[in-house]
Amino acid sequence: MPAITLVGAQWGDEGKGKATDLVGNRVDYVVRYQGGNNAGHTVVIGDQKYALHLLPSGILSPDVVPVIANGVVIDPGVLFEELRGLRERGVNTERLLVSANAHLIMPYHRALDKVTERFLGKRQIGTTGRGIGPTYADKISRTGIRVQDMFDPKILRQKLELALHDKNQILTKVFNRRGLEVDQVFEEYTGYAEELRPYVADTSLILNRALDEGRTVYLEGSQGTLLDIDHGTYPFVTSSSPTAGGACAGAGIGPTRITKVVGILKAYTTRVGSGPFPTELHDEWGEWLRQKGGEYGVTTGRNRRCGWFDAPIARYATRVNGITDFFLTKLDVLSGLERVPVCVGYDVNGTRHDEIPMTQTDFHHAVPVYEYLDGWNEDISHARTFEELPKTAQTYVRTLEEMVGAPVSAIGVGPGRDQTLELRSLV
Repeated sequence: MPAITLVGAQWGDEGKGKATDLVGNRVDYVVRYQGGNNAGHTVVIGDQKYALHLLPSGILSPDVVPVIANGVVIDPGVLFEELRGLRERGVNTERLLVSANAHLIMPYHRALDKVTERFLGKRQIGTTGRGIGPTYADKISRTGIRVQDMFDPKILRQKLELALHDKNQILTKVFNRRGLEVDQVFEEYTGYAEELRPYVADTSLILNRALDEGRTVYLEGSQGTLLDIDHGTYPFVTSSSPTAGGACAGAGIGPTRITKVVGILKAYTTRVGSGPFPTELHDEWGEWLRQKGGEYGVTTGRNRRCGWFDAPIARYATRVNGITDFFLTKLDVLSGLERVPVCVGYDVNGTRHDEIPMTQTDFHHAVPVYEYLDGWNEDISHARTFEELPKTAQTYVRTLEEMVGAPVSAIGVGPGRDQTLELRSLV
């Protein structure tokens, strides 16, 4: 049976939570495979809005097993706060599974993240300051602390002493900040251990057995393709691999298990943080998109940068992820435009590029080349079939479909659970 991967096809914030929630009653497991609480997924059910940061969106579906897999970095305090918030709203959180191999965000990771960004000033990357990057850096340098380490106090203390010997030197001597006490951090994390223990499991084994038994596993990435550490607009990227290839390593399943890759696209483009963004609008139209689309970060509350749809970026996402189906979100936001610009290529110092330029320098200087499609004035939020959309909205979707190189299988026409047109099954 299938493992289905869900990826953001732009710079994140495309509406992945809505897509996961749509298929929640048709899958058995929903798995977060990378990132941490620097992500934000919004799910609207009836008149209730849920903002999820670390938990998989599937936790809102009563028959789904939500999994935080080994590729995720976990801040235990944030995890427990999010779980408590859902329980207070009547959501059953007992089904959650957490990988014993997931790495822990420690207090020194958050401290270093914040002071490093401040030190960079205008050159800052635009991190969320939640310690994600430093945690992944320790993972790669093999000095990280994993979930399983909390259950062996001797190992936990040894690793903390080693880590704080170096981290405190940096905090105090480089950034003139107060160091952290081993005893204080040790007591905090041993306190987390018993609360976390009921959720911890060998998630790779469970997921592979589930696939063997004919269950459906939905692999949910955070951020987006253009924020991938290898394939994004480096260095203005996240610290992990939200692309489809990262799902295998991040969840502990083999690539032959994946049968479908669903890419999530907004009907326009946004990004948060620093870095190149060719179609970004600095005028009243950018503010129009921001206000009408509610473009504010779920996790940080930061204004999202807004621009028109960028077809070369979407084609790039199709290529590096092997996308088989697209979910086009927020089509309703474009209602009221007489003409809708679509970026079909770039001009770089007088040379036309139909694909993303190879170098960061060229991409930074890329000027979008636009084509203009007819818009529509109708309120499409009540449409429930593709045929109910205005003809010009249908043409917009079909034109984008041709440009991006994979079929549009679902369309979002509003934030609600029922405001989705499913042209083909995403499962």
